[in-house]
Formats: sequence, C-alpha cells, structure tokens
Amino acid sequence: MPPSSASSTDSTKSATGGVQSLERAFDLLERMADAGGEVGLSELSASSGLPLPTIHRLMRTLVVCGYVRQQANRRYALGPRLIRLGESASRLLGTWARPYLARLVEETGETANMALLDGDEIVYVAQVPSKHSMRMFTEVGRRVLPHSTGVGKALLANTPDHEVRALLARTGMPAATEKTITTPEGFLTALEDVRRLGYAIDDNEQEIGVRCLAVSVPNSPTAAAISISGPAGRVTESATEKIVPILQQVAGELSEALASQNPA
Repeated sequence: MPPSSASSTDSTKSATGGVQSLERAFDLLERMADAGGEVGLSELSASSGLPLPTIHRLMRTLVVCGYVRQQANRRYALGPRLIRLGESASRLLGTWARPYLARLVEETGETANMALLDGDEIVYVAQVPSKHSMRMFTEVGRRVLPHSTGVGKALLANTPDHEVRALLARTGMPAATEKTITTPEGFLTALEDVRRLGYAIDDNEQEIGVRCLAVSVPNSPTAAAISISGPAGRVTESATEKIVPILQQVAGELSEALASQNPA
C-alpha cells in the first residue's frame, strides 16, 4: 500500500520537529563558514556524514537561491546574497545588546561597546557612551585590527595558536601607539593572560591615554565581545577589580538573551 500523504510529510521532519532539508542546508552553510567559506562536496560529505547525492541536491538549491556559488574549480563558496543577511543580523545584534551596554554604563560610568570578529578584523556593532564630559567614542561600524584592542584579545583568546599566527601574518601588526603589541609572540603571551585572568586589557595600545577592559560573550551565536573604555586616569587597577565582575555578569546575561527566541 502506498504511504499516505501524512506519513510522507512526517518523514521530512527532523527529530526536533523542524524541516530536515532546511536544517541540513543551514548546517552545510555553517560548515562552509567554518572551513573558510569554500569547500568541495567530498569535504562536506566527510564532515557532515551526509551522502554525496543529498549534499549535491542541497547545494544546487542554495546556488539557485544565490546563497552559494560554484567556483571555476568546481568547489562551492558562500554566495554574495548572504552579505545582506549578515549585515542585517549584525545590526539587530547591536540593537539587542544596547540595553546590556546601557547597564554597563550605569554601573561602571564608562563607555560600553560590543564588537564582532568579521574575517580578520574587529567591527564595532553597538555602543552606549559614558555620561562623563570626558569620554571615549568609537563609531559603530568602525573596523580595526585585533592585535591592538581589548575586544580583539578577548575574541581570539581561545583560538588555536597557529590560527592566530596565520591571522597576524595576513594583517600585519602595525603600531597604533608606542605600547601596541607588534610581535606574534607578544600577542600570544597576552592571550595567555586573558585565559588566566578571564578578561582582556587594552592599556594605551590603541590610543594613548585610554584603557579598555573586555570579555567575550560566552556561547554567542557568532564570536562577540563587550567592553568598557575610558581615560586611563579613571580605568585604574583598583577600578578594574570592580568593573571586571560587572562585565562578566552582563556578558553572561547577554549570552542567555541571545540564546532565547525573544532577546530583551
């Protein structure tokens, strides 16, 4: 007896109740991103465990929709249509983070920021300024290299050393100030300090007279960090002891909000 339409529909559902083909397609896109944005079908099959015919069918659909493109070498790359989605998602992420950044400003008195790792660069996606007349300001959308920033250190702290070295080789390590770390060994040592302390410091490394404290947002759907920045005369060692626990608490609460379906 042929299967009923109801049983045919049920067979396309995943164990979580979602549509299996959609879950598989998004999983493939994430695997492509993890692999650097370009992969072959055999690589996707090996990493996902899906048969080649299934992967080929999903990839052809993604190509038709513009989310994936096939290269001349027959490998597949993330498509330009994803850029618009990513930009919109980044703006929303900044919007969701603003209430948490506002809390940081209220409790620390300093300017609060949120930043993402986008390729080899740090991009600031949200900011709430301090109420002090002397305050730090970073334009939302600004891009900087990670080696001279607290958020960069926080975001790269758990990245394998060889990947950090490769990133630094691609970007170079230009000195923004006389205190900027300009050697891979020095930067890797700084990352060890981040892992040991649980937070990152930019001590006059991006701009003389400015100190920044940063922590990563745990389990964020994309690598993200939050920070406070202020004049070195206010963000002192004693202030650091008070500010860091607040940063860590807010980062944890923001992580929970991002994981929920209705972030605050």
